[in-house]
Amino acid sequence: MMQQSARFYGVLVILAVLSYVLVRLNTPEQEQVTVKRNNPVDYFSIDYQKKEMDEAGQPKSLLVADKLTHYAGDGTTHLQHPVMTLYNNDNTAPWVIRSERGILQADGDNLLLQGKVKIQREARPAHDELIINTSELQVHLPTSFAKTTQWSEIISAANRTTGIGMRLTFKSPIQLTLLSHVKGYYEVR
Repeated sequence: MMQQSARFYGVLVILAVLSYVLVRLNTPEQEQVTVKRNNPVDYFSIDYQKKEMDEAGQPKSLLVADKLTHYAGDGTTHLQHPVMTLYNNDNTAPWVIRSERGILQADGDNLLLQGKVKIQREARPAHDELIINTSELQVHLPTSFAKTTQWSEIISAANRTTGIGMRLTFKSPIQLTLLSHVKGYYEVR
């Protein structure tokens, strides 16, 4: 009986040693991982603000962001909570565009606004207040043109219009087009 117990425990010890060896052979050694940074941060700014003027010295645009990070590899500038104000030379209120995040391309002309995007123009005697809610808005700054393929909502006075996809020109003559699945909700006066 003692001999059987000794064999049993011997087999258990051998199985334990074999299990340990197999685990060690199949577990890769911890390697030091070297991360190659193809797109390192070049500079950053907290509470960023940039005002651009036109040829006549009038305000053209104002960009404010909680944080700006510029990447040297691809030249993009990433913005947290950007607010872009586009001024018009005529007597209309400026357009104010807010979003959760933004990426300004290296050319400085193309701005992609991500997450929830809200475009607002205050009321003036010549026009009612206008609010546009959408997401993933691409803005071409030199031409004051914006577009999205996402759901969009236009609110003006007591009227509300929704659709999929939108194109908007911020400068006069202002053009605002919803591309498909357009539905309107209008208050009768």
